[in-house]
Amino acid sequence: MSTYDYLVVGSGLFGAVFAHEAAKQGKKVKVIEKREHIAGNIYTKEVDGIQVHQYGAHIFHTSDKAIWDYINQFAEFNRYTNSPVANYKGEIYNLPFNMNTFNKLWGVVTPQEAQEKIEEQRAVLAGKTPENLEEQAISLVGTDIYEKLIKDYTMKQWGKECTELPAFIIRRLPVRFTYDNNYFNDTYQGIPIGGYTQIIEKMLAHDNIDVEVNVDFFADKEYYMSEFPKVVFTGMIDQFFNYELGELEYRSLRFETESLPVSNYQGNAVVNYTDAETPYTRIIEHKHFEFGQQDSTIITKEYSKTWTKGDEPYYPVNNDRNNKLYKAYKALAEQEEKVIFGGRLGHYRYYDMHQVIAAALQCVRNEVLD
Repeated sequence: MSTYDYLVVGSGLFGAVFAHEAAKQGKKVKVIEKREHIAGNIYTKEVDGIQVHQYGAHIFHTSDKAIWDYINQFAEFNRYTNSPVANYKGEIYNLPFNMNTFNKLWGVVTPQEAQEKIEEQRAVLAGKTPENLEEQAISLVGTDIYEKLIKDYTMKQWGKECTELPAFIIRRLPVRFTYDNNYFNDTYQGIPIGGYTQIIEKMLAHDNIDVEVNVDFFADKEYYMSEFPKVVFTGMIDQFFNYELGELEYRSLRFETESLPVSNYQGNAVVNYTDAETPYTRIIEHKHFEFGQQDSTIITKEYSKTWTKGDEPYYPVNNDRNNKLYKAYKALAEQEEKVIFGGRLGHYRYYDMHQVIAAALQCVRNEVLD
């Protein structure tokens, strides 16, 4: 094993970017992946000519031209614009909250009318500084939108009452007083033509990189730690330390995917179900990410659930308790001279894809180029 400079645990975006860039600098890298395929949660699989996002919808967006140029080395991106819609008991509303939403809900036509309506409704806070998600949402968009489009959806997503969730979760919620359904404010946005898996394949297709799938780091942790000079670990930081300080909290997801003999099931790639009665949070119709014209379609219903050991962890729950516990684990991590922690799970924070790439590139600069 002394022929390797790095062991990378996990073949998702962080691990793949690190491996690719380290290999370009002449480093020999071994990548191990516990799943049967590479690419982590951005893995896409072609089924009946449709690129299926196996672990939830992934739309690439960034305002950083350097990151946009970087990812475009590995795939050509289309002009997909994320414009999800919300279904509340059969009523359809545009997201993000914009003049189309306000017009449908209140019949207002001008931005001034919409702002006056929101100002009227946020008066229930009596000028109070928002201390939780519910109060933050009302301060942004008023009580009507909160009740119909935020409250139940958020409770399904996080498994907690909105009054128990921190305000920052929704602080950056896009609210626009224009008739603009583009969810993201970023300059660059799109979906790779042919899916995301090809990107990771190309990153790892280097003579200095060896890849093995179906390999569990924890099944032989002592061996890996003793045989490799440096380890890049992209899994759960608390699991690495055998949960010795306690378990961090995550949200997990469950997916139900089915093929349907119709050419167009819901007319949009993403439809959020914001009522409490519908058990899933959203339905993804994958073909719309690439403007597919197939005679059939594939949909995925997405359910949010509490994470328990054995589940895939998708989202960190960054409340005060977990953030404090993560800081304790981070202190332990800083004592591990041969281990580099990275990615959403290693850093215990919600990363978008462009943020993962930026963090991995910075990690390479610090580690390999210094």
